[in-house]
Parts: sequence; C-alpha cells; structure tokens
Amino acid sequence: MILSSKGFHCEGILRGGIGQTVAGLSRPASAGRAGIYDLALVLGGSLLIGVAAQLTIPLPVVPVTGQTFAVLLLGMLFGVRLGVWTVLTYLMEGAAGLPVFSEGRSGPAVLLGPTGGYLVGFLAAAAVVGLLAQRGWDRRVHTTIAAMVLGNLVLYSFGLGWLAHWVGTHNALAVGLYPFVAGEVIKVVLAAAVLPLGWGFLAGMRPRTQTPSKEDLP
Repeated sequence: MILSSKGFHCEGILRGGIGQTVAGLSRPASAGRAGIYDLALVLGGSLLIGVAAQLTIPLPVVPVTGQTFAVLLLGMLFGVRLGVWTVLTYLMEGAAGLPVFSEGRSGPAVLLGPTGGYLVGFLAAAAVVGLLAQRGWDRRVHTTIAAMVLGNLVLYSFGLGWLAHWVGTHNALAVGLYPFVAGEVIKVVLAAAVLPLGWGFLAGMRPRTQTPSKEDLP
C-alpha cells in the first residue's frame, strides 16, 4: 500500500523535521483556520500561565509559582512565534488589570516592581526554548533538559539583574535564586519526561508502510 502525501508528511515531521513543534502538527492547512487555531493557542496558553501563577508558595519578595514551568513548557510546545505571542498576551492581560500575575496581582506596577525582570524574562526564555524545540531539542531527554536549563538561565538573568537594583546583588541571589533551585530541578525533570514521551506517542501513531499480500500483487 502506498502512503498518502499526508502520511509522508507526518512521517517526515516525526523523524525530526526542522521547524516543527507539537502544536504545529495539528495546525490546519487553510490560512483562515490556521489563524483561528493560532489565536486559540495564544489565548488558551496565556490563561494557562495565569492559572499556573496562582499556584503559589509565598516567600519574601519573590514567591514560588507555577509560571516558570508553564512558560517554558508552552514555549517548547508552541515554538518561537506562538510562544512569544502567548507570553506577551499574558503580560498585556496583567498590565491591563486582569488578576493573572502571582497572588492575583495586576497592573503596570507589577511589571515595574522587584519581580518585573522575571516577567520580562519570560519572553526571552520562551523564545529560546521555542527555537530549540523547533530544532528538535524537545524529542530526547538530554536535549530537553538542556533546553529547559538554558531557558531558566535566560529567565533568571533578567529576573536577578532587575531584582539586584532593588535589593542588591547578594540579596538578589538569596531571595531570587536559591529558594527556587530545587523547584526548578523538579520542573526540568517533569518536562524531560513529558515532552519526549509525547513525541514518542505521536511517532507510534504515524502511518506505516505495509508489505503487499500475494492477492495485491499483479
């Protein structure tokens, strides 16, 4: 049996086509439907980040939340373009007054406050992991771990750099990095388990060639 063009397309994707992401596998071919699909992902992803932000362990200055995991995971699932648009939409929702920042906060003051660097860093981190995912880094455990670590390094560079202006460099590390290390390790391990398994599941669903039976032969 000869595979259809769709079958060849899927097989090529799952073998590691550059530029493809998990979200891209289901993207409609027509421009109109693709636009609706992208919009749904961006809005849904921004709301997911907002929900994750409310999963909070209160700490002085910088609380522990689920935001980081949501941002990095969506960045890898969506890729650069949709990942950045999703985070940007989330930031605009919070700046406009929706209570989507951690502990239900909102408004421009949060973006300009001590934790604002982390929020801006979400954009850069989503771009980094999204680019790496488009290069296939989300399909193996070790590259997924590397992508998540790099994304965290970018995010904390922004967050700590801005926080240091408020509390000083030494205190920035004490309140803005050290309390989060164990949690970030857990998030990296979760992503390393989920993303490659997801690609493996999709690979198992792809159409396969079949050996012709004697009845099919001329």
